[in-house]
Amino acid sequence: MAKYPIKQSLRNIADIISKQVGQIDADLKVKSSAYNSLKGNLQNLEKKQTGSLLTRNLADIVKREHFILDSEYLTTLLVIVPKALVHDWNGHYEKLTDMIVPRSTQCITQDQDFALYTVTLFKKVVDEFKLHAREKKFVVREFTYNEEQLAAGKNEITKLVTDKKKQFGPLVRWLKVNFSECFCAWIHVKALRVFVESVLRYGLPVNFQAILIHPHKKSTKRLRDVLNQLYGHLDGSAASAASNTADTVDIPGLGFGQSEYYPYVYYKLNIDMVESKM
Repeated sequence: MAKYPIKQSLRNIADIISKQVGQIDADLKVKSSAYNSLKGNLQNLEKKQTGSLLTRNLADIVKREHFILDSEYLTTLLVIVPKALVHDWNGHYEKLTDMIVPRSTQCITQDQDFALYTVTLFKKVVDEFKLHAREKKFVVREFTYNEEQLAAGKNEITKLVTDKKKQFGPLVRWLKVNFSECFCAWIHVKALRVFVESVLRYGLPVNFQAILIHPHKKSTKRLRDVLNQLYGHLDGSAASAASNTADTVDIPGLGFGQSEYYPYVYYKLNIDMVESKM
């Protein structure tokens, strides 16, 4: 009575329901968008941890000793070499350009398709090396060894996992509460439809009774027969429609065909929210 006061007009009650459900829908979009964004970011980071050497994050593979650091002239590059070209790499990497440190390559790891190698060379020939490496189908990964940034990347994954867990529980609780609110609103809309349809059919003053029935599937046909016997006199057109099912046509605006038109006002409640295909 407090939420849907019956002294209000039908239009006002319908507006109250619409406003309530509209607000829940808007809140759901905000909450689900925030959660899905967090989930998507976490999945992207996790994918980088487990994908191919061409795309995955290398931070958890490489170590400080793999690099020449704090040198004014030298730098270390990470190169992805297809397994079929490993022999070619070992035999020709020193000749891709000038100023490559001899015997500086080292295989760090490999997966099913690629091997990860280091190579040390002078900074001034990095661009030329990348060009010639690409021609030989060797891929130079853009990577700078920075311990602070690597630690920050690992902390980001931990933070996202924690944030996801923090959001999941409250989101599920919010969904349970507001599913209940939406279901109640839906039932009240059905009640409004029953009232309006009853007035349209049987006129004023209001003289009808709304009843909720949950029959077993096996007894549905028998229930229909009993209801038709009791209330068939209220609307003769419904009986004639039932006897002439071959000529049934949809009644525009009502949302159901004559095959679902009965002498009493009837609306179906589909409460199987999980299995049914809406």
